Amino acid sequence: MRTMRLLVLGFAILTFLVACGKKPTQEIESTQGALNAVASEGLGKYAPEDEKKLKDALALAMEEIKIQDNKTFKSYDKAKQMLAEVKKSTEEMKAALPAKKEQAKQNALGAQGSAKEAFNEAKSLLAKAPAGKGTAADIQALKGDVKGLEDSLAEVQALIEKEEYGEAVTKANALKEKASGVTNQVNEALKKAKAGKPGKK
Repeated sequence: MRTMRLLVLGFAILTFLVACGKKPTQEIESTQGALNAVASEGLGKYAPEDEKKLKDALALAMEEIKIQDNKTFKSYDKAKQMLAEVKKSTEEMKAALPAKKEQAKQNALGAQGSAKEAFNEAKSLLAKAPAGKGTAADIQALKGDVKGLEDSLAEVQALIEKEEYGEAVTKANALKEKASGVTNQVNEALKKAKAGKPGKK
């Protein structure tokens, strides 16, 4: 009777060790599938920092699995827990994605608005600038710059329409900086023109 109990206990322990030592293939596929699904919906586009966190966490879980693979007595419990946490985070980020997408859109529209304002200021100031002696070449060059800025504004709009909000923000911010540069140069040209005028007698 005692021998039978020991055999049953031994079998139970062996079963437990085998269960713990079984590679969590299903969990890996399920977690990777969830991550791929949210990535296909644009997580990397609208929240790249969140996508990086998920990928880094999954990489750590896979590293833990690799460590267990090389052991004689394997236990994938920690890896399973890590995979479960990655999957849970993935589902949470998927639920939050529409709000992040909307925020990214608003950021792009805000950057576009600031760029338009800077462009309009530069264009308006340039239209008033006298192309007199000593400033004609400068003003002509700046007109070319303003035309380039106008083309860039159209590109920003196209990016927003394609929902490439991150790129739109980057381009809009660069456009704003260039427009501010044009405004500064026009002001310098105006000062030069003013300085060149003979004083009133």
